[in-house]
Amino acid sequence: MKLDSIIEPHSIAVYGLSKSNPFHPANVIYAKNHLRTNARTYAINPKGGRHFGQQVYSSITELPEVPDLAVLTIRADFVPDTLRECIAAGVKGAIIVSGGFAEAGRHDLREEVRRICEEHDFPAIGPNCLGVYAPPNVNTIFLPVERIMTPKQGCVSIVSQSGGYLVEIVLNLVQENVGISSAVSIGNKDVIDEVDVLQYFAGHDATRVVGVYVEGFKEGRGRVFAETVRSMNKPVVVFKAGKTPGGTRAVSSHTAALAGDYLTFSEVMKQCGAIEADSPGEFSSFCKALGHYRGKGGKRTVIISVSGGHGAIASDLCSAHGLDLVEIPQADKAALSEKLSENVRKIVSYNNPIDLTGSVSDADIAVATNFFLERDYVDQVILLCLPYVPGATPDIGAHVSLFTREFDKPVLVYIPNMPKYQMYIEGFESNGIPVSHSVEGVVYMAKALARYYR
Repeated sequence: MKLDSIIEPHSIAVYGLSKSNPFHPANVIYAKNHLRTNARTYAINPKGGRHFGQQVYSSITELPEVPDLAVLTIRADFVPDTLRECIAAGVKGAIIVSGGFAEAGRHDLREEVRRICEEHDFPAIGPNCLGVYAPPNVNTIFLPVERIMTPKQGCVSIVSQSGGYLVEIVLNLVQENVGISSAVSIGNKDVIDEVDVLQYFAGHDATRVVGVYVEGFKEGRGRVFAETVRSMNKPVVVFKAGKTPGGTRAVSSHTAALAGDYLTFSEVMKQCGAIEADSPGEFSSFCKALGHYRGKGGKRTVIISVSGGHGAIASDLCSAHGLDLVEIPQADKAALSEKLSENVRKIVSYNNPIDLTGSVSDADIAVATNFFLERDYVDQVILLCLPYVPGATPDIGAHVSLFTREFDKPVLVYIPNMPKYQMYIEGFESNGIPVSHSVEGVVYMAKALARYYR
């Protein structure tokens, strides 16, 4: 089934607008799309009338055009007939936000919805979902604008069975300054599932990385998911819920999903080339790193720090996550010393992790980074940058990027996330160098690149 009408619609009809409840999901969805997206948006309520000066239509047949997408936020019992109405009118796809289907024991409604859509080759996301966030055309996340942060546009697309956790993922990515291309909550996935969305993103030019939150697969779809990942030319990051007996029970009661055996799942993900994240922090960091760097990276890592303690912590984390801290040849230690400024060259620790000390300047950090990017035995550089070091200025990112442009190797940076350090962070990220706000996070980024490009 084609998903263009759902993820990139030019026109939207929102069913279920309430005249009495301004917080009804339909009202929030209508307002968001009418005021903040490019798609032409229409509200439908059987009583018709007006809403904040806008026409409310009593039927889809009254609209001035046939919409690409219908968003259903109505009682579950009304969904089958409404789908038939949409199909008859020529609508190309639907998002069923409504709950009350298999997760509430209404398997009859689930089967009816599935049968209607399959008979007419009609794509439908849901039911029991938040739907789609895909700027600038559609946003069916029915949470008030003032209560969530709006991500910038970017190259990472997300698929999640859980709508609530989709929001959590997006918020985590926003905090890490990761841009979103699309985010899709599939809910009960009675018609469209994560495999269908993954296949769509495989050919989606704006998507460079796909992140998938998985609770369980429908029978037979796990194999197809793995085959799809294997065939893709872009990275797929997977985070699995239901790894323990308690988690499996929670997943099953949440969206009537079959969680499956986790050990088997994990092994299959390795074989098909997916990058499995073990935690939400890894998931965000993996998506960020892989969105910045394609075809780059490896295990052989050099850590450059301006603090011995930070370097030691990063070293331990690298070892724990399978990264190799390369041994610096004695000749290279001497050669690097000659390139550094006189006030630091005698106090630097030249063993990996490199400790340039708190007396360092922008020039020293940039020179050391360039030095190791030139080395054949180095795949990537982790730079632990502390803006409170006196000699570091907001121009450090620009200085380092002048060298990184010449080499096909990643530089991954740690800077604490504080408002006063924003200029330092922007200096790196505006030049294409990703920044993490924790030492763990920057190591996770290095881990992602080593896994995907090993």
